[in-house]
Amino acid sequence: MNRIARKTGLATMALTLSLGMAACGGDDGGDTASDDTSSSASETPSESASETPTESESADAAAADGTFGDGCAAIPTDPSDPGSFEGMATEPVATAASGNPLLKTLVAAVTEAGLVDTLNSAEGITVFAPTDDAFAKIPPKTLKKVLADKKTLTAILTHHVVGETLTPDNLAGTFDTLNKDELTVEGSGDMFTADSEEKANIICGNITTANAKVYVIDTVMMPQM
Repeated sequence: MNRIARKTGLATMALTLSLGMAACGGDDGGDTASDDTSSSASETPSESASETPTESESADAAAADGTFGDGCAAIPTDPSDPGSFEGMATEPVATAASGNPLLKTLVAAVTEAGLVDTLNSAEGITVFAPTDDAFAKIPPKTLKKVLADKKTLTAILTHHVVGETLTPDNLAGTFDTLNKDELTVEGSGDMFTADSEEKANIICGNITTANAKVYVIDTVMMPQM
């Protein structure tokens, strides 16, 4: 009887120990799986967020990409400013120019000539935009007279617009303008002049708007009358 009792007691202890180890093993496996799932769930979104730029960041980068010239330093840097590269990129060209601090006189001239809708509705154009300082080179009496003469003003302004998209890669050449005459651009890299006679320097180039490329120049160019 004693031997039977001892055997029964040993068998009971072995069974208890086996069940205890199985229970411990099950807990460990459950914790590991839970940890793996938790780790995967917590790491994946953060990695995705850090690696994928937001739509706003992509648009901002695209707007300012490739601009050149010392005059670009005068462009507002706050993306929320309508005169910044990012702000101008979302608007058609005449509206975009109205926010640019360098182009107030040009905007007034375009408005006076009734060309706002014409420029805003055009597709794939390039505008050579004289700065306020460029217009200031014109004697005040002459400028006043030109602004009052819609036909002459229209001819001057449309001489600054090419009916195709010009990027720095294809900027040098001779092009037809909306004034139905020609405009020649010379140079390379980030040094370009427009008009063989006027030699208007491009001081801030390759600005993107919703429907145009803009090259800011330091001289008003006269059309071939």
